[in-house]
Amino acid sequence: MDFLHIKNEWLLFLMLILASYRFTHLIVFDKITEFLRNPFMKRKTIVDIHGHAKTKKVPSSNFGYLLNCYWCAGIWSAIILGGGYLLFPAIFMPIIFLFSIAGAQTIIETFVGVGTKAISVLARHDGK
Repeated sequence: MDFLHIKNEWLLFLMLILASYRFTHLIVFDKITEFLRNPFMKRKTIVDIHGHAKTKKVPSSNFGYLLNCYWCAGIWSAIILGGGYLLFPAIFMPIIFLFSIAGAQTIIETFVGVGTKAISVLARHDGK
């Protein structure tokens, strides 16, 4: 298959959606890219109404917010992958292809993982 020249626009659109989803998740949530986010984060201690202190990481700049905001990073992921495909299809199509496979796999794994956990919880509940 010559995946550099996909004739079906819907397939390409779906691949771009899945690739953008996975790329966004990689930037915002994955442990492997934490080194990118850490320089733009600071620790902040928050005290709740009961007096319990909790320290959490918060963005220290707008760029830090971009790297930790799923919605923001999603826009930029779409711009990078979609624009990259439009300008340099030979370079970006293999990237989109791989990220779209990974994105679909992530979605499937989420459903399988949730189902497996639900079965485990139900089995423990029935065994009481």
